[in-house]
Amino acid sequence: MKNKWYLPVRSKRFSAVRSKRFSAVRSKRFSAVRSKRFSANQWGISWLLLAILTAILCIVISPVSATGIGQNQPKIAAIETTPVNSSPAEWVKQGRTFYEAGQYTDAIELLQKAASAYQNQGDTIKQATVLSNLALAYHQLSLWSQANNAISQSLTLLQTEPNRDVSTHHLNVLAQSLTIQGRLQLNQGQPEQALATWEQATALYNQLGDKTGKIKSKINQAQAMQALGFHRRALQLLQQVRETLDTQPDSLTKAVGLRSLGEVLQLVDDLPQARQVLDESLQIARQLQSPPDISAALLSLANTARQQQQVEAALEFYQEAITQAPSPLIQLRAKLNQLSLLIETDNRQEAQSLVPQIQSQLNTLPISDQAITFRINFSESLIKLVETLHATSLQPDIAQILTTAIQQAETLGDKRLQAYALGTLGHLYEQTNQLQPAQDLTQQALIKTQAIEAWDSLYPWQWQLGRLLKQQGDIQGAIAAYQGAVDTLQSLRSDLVAVNSNVQYSFRKQVEPIYRQLVELLLPKDDTQVSPERLEQARQVIELLQIAELDNFFHTDCITARPVNIDTIDQEAAVLYPIILSDRLEIIVHLPNQPLRRYTTFVSQTELKSTLEELRQALPQRTSLRFLPLARKVYDWMIKPAAADLAQSEVKTLVFVLNGTLRNIPMAALHDGDKYLLQNYAIALTPGLELLESKPLTEQQLEVLTAGVSESRQNFSALPNVKIELQKIQSFMSGKLLLNQEFTKSILENTIGNVSFPIVHLATHGQFSSEAEGTFIITWDDKLNVNELSFLLKTTDLRRTNPIELLVLSACETAKGDDQAALGLAGVAVRAGARSTIATLWLVDDATTADLMVKFYQVLTEDKVSKAEALRRAQLLILQDPKYRKHPYFWTPFVLVGNWV
Repeated sequence: MKNKWYLPVRSKRFSAVRSKRFSAVRSKRFSAVRSKRFSANQWGISWLLLAILTAILCIVISPVSATGIGQNQPKIAAIETTPVNSSPAEWVKQGRTFYEAGQYTDAIELLQKAASAYQNQGDTIKQATVLSNLALAYHQLSLWSQANNAISQSLTLLQTEPNRDVSTHHLNVLAQSLTIQGRLQLNQGQPEQALATWEQATALYNQLGDKTGKIKSKINQAQAMQALGFHRRALQLLQQVRETLDTQPDSLTKAVGLRSLGEVLQLVDDLPQARQVLDESLQIARQLQSPPDISAALLSLANTARQQQQVEAALEFYQEAITQAPSPLIQLRAKLNQLSLLIETDNRQEAQSLVPQIQSQLNTLPISDQAITFRINFSESLIKLVETLHATSLQPDIAQILTTAIQQAETLGDKRLQAYALGTLGHLYEQTNQLQPAQDLTQQALIKTQAIEAWDSLYPWQWQLGRLLKQQGDIQGAIAAYQGAVDTLQSLRSDLVAVNSNVQYSFRKQVEPIYRQLVELLLPKDDTQVSPERLEQARQVIELLQIAELDNFFHTDCITARPVNIDTIDQEAAVLYPIILSDRLEIIVHLPNQPLRRYTTFVSQTELKSTLEELRQALPQRTSLRFLPLARKVYDWMIKPAAADLAQSEVKTLVFVLNGTLRNIPMAALHDGDKYLLQNYAIALTPGLELLESKPLTEQQLEVLTAGVSESRQNFSALPNVKIELQKIQSFMSGKLLLNQEFTKSILENTIGNVSFPIVHLATHGQFSSEAEGTFIITWDDKLNVNELSFLLKTTDLRRTNPIELLVLSACETAKGDDQAALGLAGVAVRAGARSTIATLWLVDDATTADLMVKFYQVLTEDKVSKAEALRRAQLLILQDPKYRKHPYFWTPFVLVGNWV
């Protein structure tokens, strides 16, 4: 039964939405026609959308005849005429006042009158100027057709015959109109066209010798590059702009340029530098007493601090932005971001006190796309507040806010915002268990999203539909909806990772659950006879999750996946896919030349994760045996169900495709009550079979590049045994040694560039993290993060067709307090371009590391065994050595990732 506060949506009903099957809205494969709209809404309307709105408003549109404005809100251009009552110039002046007050409809009425008057007077230049201003006002109301028509008329009026001399003023107006056209193109999801248009404007400003206009136009180009995902190009361009600005006195243009640079630095995760540059922008804005630029800089600083997880600093910046904001819109944007952060950090009382303030301001806003966006954003925060506080009394208010947003979006003809409002209202009804209206609204959101080809906004509604169908018992329909969401995510890989890296924090909440919940549907706990096709589908979903996690880690779709038949790689290896679900652990196992098998252990996600965390903390405690019962428990959950089948198949190697917190546990340490798993099997890890380089280690003479730091550097302790380790390896393997002062970034680059080394062995401090920037090794003079290390190592491939066979990183460890830090280890393995990587999960004393590494190379070169078996034998030698007391602390952290043969 519908609750009394259910508000019907004034929107056309679609007959197709009555179907419970998802086939009507199944996502299609995407091609070059897919939308490149830059939208943070893949993750739902959230605080990030407001952050990006702030960035987009950095597009600099200067008045034709006024001096540099450089503020967030584009301004209506002035007309060079002495105003008189009821004159066109007076209409433009009044229109500008209305525009800056957010009263866009009134501004349009006056600007239309002024344009007609100048047309009657035959004043082409002034008519073109007013038309470009009119396009801006239409844009604010998302009246795209009228905006495009107005700017086209402006540009047509300004077109000249070839070789005709035109005035400087004419060229200025043309540059202004092109600048506005670029803004319209960008905000309609046409960043390529916007970039080309702004390049034309830059050329005009260059021709005019207008340095300020040229700088502003380059800042706009950088905005388009960001929308295209070309963050590095945008950063390079803005750094050039900064070099120019540094030679000039402080100005509002300089403040905007620095702010744009800071926001791009934030996008590429250089957060300390972003804070510094944004602070410079703020100081200039304060010096010049420009409230719009002050509040914009404060907003960007707040978002950066938030990304750095500095909550108190972020809240203070938001509050100051609210205080400094010269307009209700900027103030409201800051309040909405502040509210979402307060809810996210469980500051309930402060969040609740902010709600009526925001609601009161929302009610005063004139209809516009920005006002609708604010309403949806506010509703999403309120929905989260309801979930946190169980404040059901807020639900009717949320429904009313969203219904208003839907009606306003329909009035403006903005189908994108209409779809988001419909889908968000559907989520509200899902929350209140009103499943049928929730499904109707969600399907309407899907249909509208597909109609405008906003593919980047599709998968949240596919996921939501899947949840609703599951709750109503339509499992087949739910599987189809979930699979559609996964297909969409895969098709949008480059678009998803191109957005602001703040999005990465949402991955585990907004993306990863889609894959896991699909696996839950494919492997129902009450059905032990799942078809081979379903098992294969579940396996592929987990492979896709691994790729998505690595894309998220690198913030780029750099991963190439290919189907692999394990039986062609190793007939004596079994592959295990442990999958952590909400109420159980599912394990899919591939045995040689056999169909996939499924093993289920009923253990809650909470108990499993807490046990894994306890085990991870206990293993490095070298004087304690606290780890043993925990290692036995995890063995019973993960290995015991398949133990008999593994033994019967006579496999010699176990290959684990791990995800989540399982990555932080060395599988070698699992214990059956009698032996460690390593004593029965060689063990390897892979991020996924489809990411595997399948060739074995070549039988050619193996040259090794060894490099390391044995002395204390960059606040890291000395590793005196590194010198012994590297010298012993060099004693029986040919190659090159770089130690201490010789191990610098430049020398490493030159060495690898001049000689091809099948093996690269780096004995130095390092850290694995769930973030690419936090995954690094140290050289004598620098830190190399995973992307920089990858670039250096891949230079070796320029001289031959094969990549590095083996990369060894001894003396590294996973970041403390990071429950997914071992993702960085998988990231290094994939990005470095090496077929195999050996690394340590925690920092072992360097004497043990030296012993084990030397033994590994001896076995590898003398016994001619696989890399996995060579590592196993080296670990067993350490395990059996009395001086190491047979404690797993000394030998288990060494793991092999990638190709094991």
